[in-house]
Amino acid sequence: MDSASSTTREEGGVTVRRRNTGTAGLEDLDYEDHPNRPPFILTRPELKLLSIAGVGFFLDAYDLFIINPVTTLLQYRLYGGHSMPTNLSGPLKAATNMGAVVGQITFGYLGDSLGRKAVYGKELMIIILATILCISTPTGDLSPKNSIIYLTCFRALLGIGIGGDYPMSASVSSDRTNLRKRGTMLSYIFANQGWGSLVGAIVFIVVLQCYHSAMNDHREVSKVDGVWRILVGLSLVPAAGTLYQRLTMPESTKYIESQKAWTAEDALKKNGLPITEKGPRTPGTLVARDELQQAATKKEQWRDFVMYFSEFRHFKVLFGTCMCWFLLDVAFYGINLNTNQVLTEIGYDGKTGNTAWEKLHRLAVGNLIITALGFVPGYYVTVLTIEYIGRKKLQFFGFLMEALFLGILAGKFYKLSHAAFIVNFSFLQFFFNFGANATTFLYPAEVFPTRFRAFAHGLSAASGKAGELPHSAILASLLFNSLSNHIGPNHVLWIFFGCCIAGAVITLVLPEVQGRDPDVVYMQELADVRAGRLQ
Repeated sequence: MDSASSTTREEGGVTVRRRNTGTAGLEDLDYEDHPNRPPFILTRPELKLLSIAGVGFFLDAYDLFIINPVTTLLQYRLYGGHSMPTNLSGPLKAATNMGAVVGQITFGYLGDSLGRKAVYGKELMIIILATILCISTPTGDLSPKNSIIYLTCFRALLGIGIGGDYPMSASVSSDRTNLRKRGTMLSYIFANQGWGSLVGAIVFIVVLQCYHSAMNDHREVSKVDGVWRILVGLSLVPAAGTLYQRLTMPESTKYIESQKAWTAEDALKKNGLPITEKGPRTPGTLVARDELQQAATKKEQWRDFVMYFSEFRHFKVLFGTCMCWFLLDVAFYGINLNTNQVLTEIGYDGKTGNTAWEKLHRLAVGNLIITALGFVPGYYVTVLTIEYIGRKKLQFFGFLMEALFLGILAGKFYKLSHAAFIVNFSFLQFFFNFGANATTFLYPAEVFPTRFRAFAHGLSAASGKAGELPHSAILASLLFNSLSNHIGPNHVLWIFFGCCIAGAVITLVLPEVQGRDPDVVYMQELADVRAGRLQ
């Protein structure tokens, strides 16, 4: 069992209980904030946690952004500037999300059964390895088709690492954060997606500018091979910079307590809840285990998870988090995996220009405009307001606002001016992030007990990437790349409109989690079962 000591002291009016683990600078902290301090003002340890946990989401959004320009750059390198075959471009764009399904489920389960400390950091090691393999694609030695297949395979491996970061960073952060500012802290971490997209847009322009002379003056279009490798390879910097801190992060107090060998009676006593006579085992009870049975505890993680969610009141919440994330991602990835196609339709894809460099530069500027106007502001409005609006309201009205702007874009697709289209598209991006894109991440990190949090979050996140059979990112990519050629991109946007309306409806089954401690709720359910109030 954990033998670490703890000390308590005042820091700037804040009572801090420090768990002394001997790991320099990475002690587990439990905060009791001053009630008058706004939740969006972070302490120094919280900023440190933010810098460690936020990297994965930065990399996720960075990769999501750069795959569009990378695909365009590869068209110039491998296809002489002509379009890449859709049967190659679709899987290339969706490969990371395909791998993310595996990573989210696998790392989520391992994070609950083996512990956050044993698993955290391994996903970043996979990201680093996969990135190195991606930039090593031998485009000069392989055929265009095989080069794309090679890159697609290792982007899938990259996705496993990125996917694993979702349940792990969400659980590590939720386990450590004060209840009053839990939503704000998780929003800060998720907001790194906005910075990933913005940095990706800026880096694309800067790297292109570095190749201006070679590509524009000397017409050496093959130099795009260096541009895309630099774009992909730069993600190694933040990944390597936080790897050590993740690998040495101590286990959280909440997780340790959730895994201790309790009897149901001990658990109730610990939480000051009423105790009645012992009854038969139910889905809500725990089995007595002593220290010699800890190995069996890990083996029983799956059984306990199934028993917990076999109760309808718990299953409907998991269903709600999974379906809302799925519906959101069909629209979100359908738009953001294909921003080049949207810009093409409005004439801002860079098709105008005398050289390949001028076309690519115009495309880069268009992407930067959309990212700057929509991504980052939306995330930080969520940070500032999440503890005042609440999760349920924000998700419900966020879905409705997304549907509104999708409806405008779909109905006026061929009539809006370039400026009007950019404005509406930016508002759509804003309400994705000041809305369901943020809350679908927050909900599973806040609504489920610590014992099942990582796996439930992994399943919810994976549902955003995959349905029962079709992969949502593949589905979304095909909707734009294939269906748009048959029914028109405006009709595809109407499909995304329907997904957002459905997401708003399903949000109604979810509870409000603001100020709600799922571990306390779980203990109260145990008490109710034992008292005969619940079956």
